[in-house]
Amino acid sequence: MPHSPAEKKRVLARVRRVRGQVDALERALEAGADCGPVLQQIAAIRGAVNGLMAGVLESHLREEFAQAAATPQQRQASIDDAVALVRSYLR
Repeated sequence: MPHSPAEKKRVLARVRRVRGQVDALERALEAGADCGPVLQQIAAIRGAVNGLMAGVLESHLREEFAQAAATPQQRQASIDDAVALVRSYLR
């Protein structure tokens, strides 16, 4: 989760853009738009959500690894948590 005010502002702006894209997709579907533009809009939304997720993940990883772990076990736990996050993101 982004913690600095600037980071939080950027993430919220991305969420609002995604919401705008989804709203536009809904309007296109209601209007009976052709499949090509609808699929293009869906791909754009997917890309925007992936970008949002990558940004939040990057923020988390930077924060997690900026703090030096006190013990090797804590360091390993941080690495394991990061690996689990990346794996869930790539599914």
